[in-house]
Amino acid sequence: MTGLKESREHYESELAPKLQGIPHAAARIGHGSEVVGFDTDRSRDHDWGPFVQIFVPDPDSVPVQAFRPGEWLRGHLGFDPLAGITTFDWLATSSQGFAEVTAGAVFHDDIGDLTRARSALAWYPDDIWRYLLACQWKRLSQEEAFVGRTREVGDELGSAVLAARLVRDVMRLCFLMARRYAPYGKWFGSAFAQLPCAATLTPMLHGALGSDREEHLAAAYRFVAGWHNELGLTDPIDPATRPYHTRPYQVLHAERFAEALLDTVADAEIRRLPWYGNVDQAFDSTDALADRDRCRALFRR
Repeated sequence: MTGLKESREHYESELAPKLQGIPHAAARIGHGSEVVGFDTDRSRDHDWGPFVQIFVPDPDSVPVQAFRPGEWLRGHLGFDPLAGITTFDWLATSSQGFAEVTAGAVFHDDIGDLTRARSALAWYPDDIWRYLLACQWKRLSQEEAFVGRTREVGDELGSAVLAARLVRDVMRLCFLMARRYAPYGKWFGSAFAQLPCAATLTPMLHGALGSDREEHLAAAYRFVAGWHNELGLTDPIDPATRPYHTRPYQVLHAERFAEALLDTVADAEIRRLPWYGNVDQAFDSTDALADRDRCRALFRR
């Protein structure tokens, strides 16, 4: 039995009777592999449920441990989406953080605050989405030529490391294009396997980790470039790879996609933002990304 199912049964059999007649919300969200749907029998060896969060306007008035919705959300995200979401809030929160609030399950909600918050956080506003897509394409453009260059000078290990970085960046781009919050590293690949593109793209990305990495990366670039055109966010862009200027390394020149996307952002303030993107694109520290307040403070700088 999955953790979410155990939590639901615990709520229905043990908690719901105690809360009968009291307006409340009950959910399993936040931390935990079961929230993002990847728990297995192995997950039972630590921090195992059933867990249920109860939300009420006045926690002192109910016979179980409970939270005010806004306070719990502020503690988990660093801001209260019920009070409005700023551009900074969208950019200073990791996709794992958003996944923890929007995934999982709500078992009951007759006060409506939790449902409203999850709806508000379901996905980035259009201009933010386009900006993050642009920044992700920019990341690809910064290193796509280096895989061939490092191999040319005999740095096979360096070339493989760069290829792996680019594979991860392609995968992150796919999460953004599929409008799906990416979980953190442990479940990143498992969640990617559920994306519509995975069946086609996964063999290319596996190949990019081997000796024929340039050929497979080029195929992956062409695939995501074609997908970009299918989304219709910009005028069509040539998806073909080509030599890197006068050098023989096959690249997409992904900056073409980045610049075209940024040109479609309507909000002038967002268009003027640097190419850092959000915290997932700017930082690679688990400690920083997991500490909501510190992450927001670092990103504000």
